[in-house]
Amino acid sequence: SKSSKKPGFRLWTFPVLVDGPFGVVSAAEFIGITLFVVFIIWAMYAYTLRNISLLPLFDISSSETGRLMLELTGLRCGMLGLLCLIFLFLPVSRGSLLLRLIDIPFEHATRYHVWLGHLTMMLFTLHGLFYVIGWAMNGTLVKELLEWKRVGIANLPGVISLLAGLFMWVTSLHPVRKDYFELFFYTHQLYVVFIVFLALHVGDFVFSIVAGAIFIFMLDRFLRFCQSRTKVDVLSAKCLPCGTVELVLSKPRSLQYNALSFIFLQVRELSWLQWHPFSVSSSPLDGKHHLAILIKVLGGWTARLRDSILSMSEPELSKTTITASVEGPYGHETPYHLMYENLILVAGGIGISPFLAVLSDILHRINDGKPCLPRKILLVWAVKKSDELPLLSSIDMESICPFSSNKINLEIDIYVTRESGPSMEEGKVHVASSSTCPFSGRSMSPLVGTGNNVWSGLYVIISTVGFIILMALLRIFYIKPYNVSTWWYLGLLFIACMVTSVVIFGGLVIGLWHLWDKKASANNKDEDIDRIKVESTPSYGTVEDKDLTQNNPESSTIIQYGTRPDFKGVLVCGPPTLQSSVAKEI
Repeated sequence: SKSSKKPGFRLWTFPVLVDGPFGVVSAAEFIGITLFVVFIIWAMYAYTLRNISLLPLFDISSSETGRLMLELTGLRCGMLGLLCLIFLFLPVSRGSLLLRLIDIPFEHATRYHVWLGHLTMMLFTLHGLFYVIGWAMNGTLVKELLEWKRVGIANLPGVISLLAGLFMWVTSLHPVRKDYFELFFYTHQLYVVFIVFLALHVGDFVFSIVAGAIFIFMLDRFLRFCQSRTKVDVLSAKCLPCGTVELVLSKPRSLQYNALSFIFLQVRELSWLQWHPFSVSSSPLDGKHHLAILIKVLGGWTARLRDSILSMSEPELSKTTITASVEGPYGHETPYHLMYENLILVAGGIGISPFLAVLSDILHRINDGKPCLPRKILLVWAVKKSDELPLLSSIDMESICPFSSNKINLEIDIYVTRESGPSMEEGKVHVASSSTCPFSGRSMSPLVGTGNNVWSGLYVIISTVGFIILMALLRIFYIKPYNVSTWWYLGLLFIACMVTSVVIFGGLVIGLWHLWDKKASANNKDEDIDRIKVESTPSYGTVEDKDLTQNNPESSTIIQYGTRPDFKGVLVCGPPTLQSSVAKEI
């Protein structure tokens, strides 16, 4: 057996930049940003020198030199934008094998998508702006904007693609996304228009530069679409007094996740298009056939969800139902919370949710004798008001791991930031509104990129081979015999082959995957239903505002009012200001 070593300096986790436009940036991310920015600056410098060297080759007057230089610069910006576009779609492929191989979780990868999105749209905007200025100087602006060439670059599709990109860019800016999330979400569906008209704009040859990344995104998107078509049983739904909703969802035994996973949830009675991410608040060791999530009521969608659950608990409105669909689970491949002997967890508000799963997971592992390094845990939790404190009581540590005080040292520091002292209602029992939902045996679909590695690999390989076969057949039996040379049409055929290969060849693998999983779980169906019913029994019917040390006597719990924590943190889940505070201390 190897002796455990203390974690040293880690490029992926050590924070270098804390305050700034990029938020908290690790050493590895800082190196990547620096290299990417240096590459863009060097490329623009090299392209500018190249443009200047090309000017003598054109037989034009000196007055036309400026216009030509603008158009050449616009061309170079467009090429750099395509290079950035290669990386833009990879981070948002939630179940991508590529992200799993380099162990970058989706919640981190989305930051890279945001950064690359700003850079890509800035380059594409300069690309279009330089051409517009050049055409205006030449007096052919309207003619050029509406031009749709058979051979060469088609301008009008490029204008449409750029407008779609600008709509997505403007509505994704932080002030708009924060206050008008639905506007951001719906306009972001214009990525379909952006991609299709980009292919029409540049043709198949140039579009092939970015086709690989877009094809990976298509594979992930179609797999998520197939998974999300499955309706999932909500085993139980609770509205807690602190304004938090707890949902327990049915899952098959074959679908694996860890305590740091998260899912995307859709409730069809609220919206057919909206999907919202939520951290898992249960450990996979709590039960093989369910997972739980905690949802803070903060906006319109979550408020309607709470109202639906409350109406289900009223006899006269008992016909109200919740139809849930799930994408995921996603997250880190390895449960890195098990890699440290001394673990510090920092949570802000509902950010306690994943750490409830972490604590439960550690206690289960210690009780079952499974590999688990953490033996000393400090949980720092900052909340606005004391009515959120009972969330921590949802874990009955003594029942999970009897005599855990002899095996683990747990210290809990709680900071109530907007109250100067204990509430007058401390000790009062608040009843959580609970609703039980009819069980029909419908579980989450195992069709997820982070699921079975063999089937995921076959899905990617067969779809790629199918695309190559379709392109070869199309070129042999249609393009060459009929001498098809129209650029925008070839771009459209290229896109059509990508979509067809994913739907037909990838769909065949998905169908076989589904049948295989259905057959594998058929033998234990009756046993699974019985176990799900047992697991879906509510863990508590009331939420009590009591001394947390009474619920978990083996832990040391300190509650401080009217102050904020002085952090020495490792794992953080909370708002950006909390993350910055922790990163500064590190």
